[in-house]
Amino acid sequence: MIQNDFELQKLLDNLIINWEDEVVEFKGNIDDSYSTEKVYRYFSALANEANLRTKPRAWLIFGIDNKEHKVVGTNFRPDSEDLQKLKHQTKQSTGTTTFINIHELKTPSGRVLLFEIPPAPRGMPVTSKGFAYARAGESLTNLDYAKMDEIRNQTIETDWSAQIIENAGLHHLDFKALDKARKDFIKKHGSIDADTVLAWDELTFLEKLRLSHDGKLTRAAILLVGKHEASYLLSPHPAQLTWKLVGEENAYEHFGLPFYLSSSALFSRIRNIQIRLLPEDSLIPVEVSKYDQNVILESVHNCIMHQDYSLNSRVIVTEFVDRLELFSMGNFFEGQPDDYIEGKRTPRRYRNTCLAQAMAELSMVDTLGQGISKIYKTQVERFFPLPDYDITDSSVTLTIHGKIVDLAYSRLLLRNTDLPISDVLALDRIQKGLPIASDVASSLRKKGLIEGRKPRWRISAQVAKVSKASHVDYVRKQDLDTDYYEQKILDLLAVKEAERNVIDDLLMDQFGTARTYESKKRRIGNILKGLKDKNKIACSRHGNKSVWRLVRS
Repeated sequence: MIQNDFELQKLLDNLIINWEDEVVEFKGNIDDSYSTEKVYRYFSALANEANLRTKPRAWLIFGIDNKEHKVVGTNFRPDSEDLQKLKHQTKQSTGTTTFINIHELKTPSGRVLLFEIPPAPRGMPVTSKGFAYARAGESLTNLDYAKMDEIRNQTIETDWSAQIIENAGLHHLDFKALDKARKDFIKKHGSIDADTVLAWDELTFLEKLRLSHDGKLTRAAILLVGKHEASYLLSPHPAQLTWKLVGEENAYEHFGLPFYLSSSALFSRIRNIQIRLLPEDSLIPVEVSKYDQNVILESVHNCIMHQDYSLNSRVIVTEFVDRLELFSMGNFFEGQPDDYIEGKRTPRRYRNTCLAQAMAELSMVDTLGQGISKIYKTQVERFFPLPDYDITDSSVTLTIHGKIVDLAYSRLLLRNTDLPISDVLALDRIQKGLPIASDVASSLRKKGLIEGRKPRWRISAQVAKVSKASHVDYVRKQDLDTDYYEQKILDLLAVKEAERNVIDDLLMDQFGTARTYESKKRRIGNILKGLKDKNKIACSRHGNKSVWRLVRS
């Protein structure tokens, strides 16, 4: 994941040095007249080529001269909002997928756009308006039958983790990891005599875990219990977990094989301080850790289990001051995260069945679909915001919050420990400023948990008014009555006519802090319209300016 302009510039420099191949296309000074149809075709071609070459992404880059290999800038879609709309438009054209991201880099020599393109899904060529494209040197061409068949013959059922590594042997295994695996296997399978498990030789034990077949090791075996030095057996996959620290201090560390041990080593790098919460009407604080170890390990293990290893990418855990972001390549394989929150859905299949079965045998994950439910419920029990998922056609990013977003939300959970998860999900969306369904809002309002008006719901005043500080903050967030703002406008216009910007300056600071600048502008517009409908004020045009005046009886 690209975190800042420095990383983006470094990426661009490397792409220019290596110049074009079948998954990178540079375009010079493209202006706003460039056909979006061509963008869709390049998307199709580059996505298909990335699939065929098992690349995690392809790049279409505007603003780089094709002959001199230098920045010349681009004026394509200069408005950022209009530029991002291209994601939705491209998905409409392909019918299946769109850009991972559209990066905008401003350099001294001009603006550069980097369109990050995911590989075509396995077994499914990407088309534009029904036609599949490919690269032929620097040109676009139709995807030929051979390449079409190569993609279509890929089956999503192919289990990368179950493939046998012919030249792998017991000398490639980490015996410390194997020893821990035996102990954890004994804990999980209490019905099996411990002495029996300890008497199994290594290959018999690995057979029980489904990590070996006929005395030969699978890729999953090397991933979980292979030596650090055995990672070359999985090449070109990096076989790494990466921890990154981003903020006032920056650091990173790679953790290699065996994943069975390295996931805990990664967790130990995360700064996990204690956070104090003061319940309502109590002088005794509740202390909780910033991150729950089981939540983080379950999340990391899910990344390991569900990653699309054919895309040759590492799992990246990025630590910010207030959250963790866990990134892995591969789409969300079965359904959507919301399907699993209440713990009622069981997945029918897995991307890496061999790996998933072994990890379940060792209690690393829950293959019955309970993992996501446990993560959510643990966050609720700890009074923290719920996790967020950002899902694309080729990657999943899970955000786990380590900071209280809305103190009223946390105190509500402290006071109502038996709230149903559906209510907590809705309250979590409200504290994050996200919309909720009308029927859900109506139910929460009847229970006295929220107040306000759609779409600006807020946690109820009964919850918010738990201390002087929070009460003051709550009042600051609220608007005053409409009559107050109307009278302010009438008093202003009684003295002199005024342009809209003057009225805006008068009222902007009078609204609650919960409103955005754009929301305040809309509210002022609605108040002016209301006064005009009451025939108290009128508007006239003077050139490009609107001037408001009082209507005198």
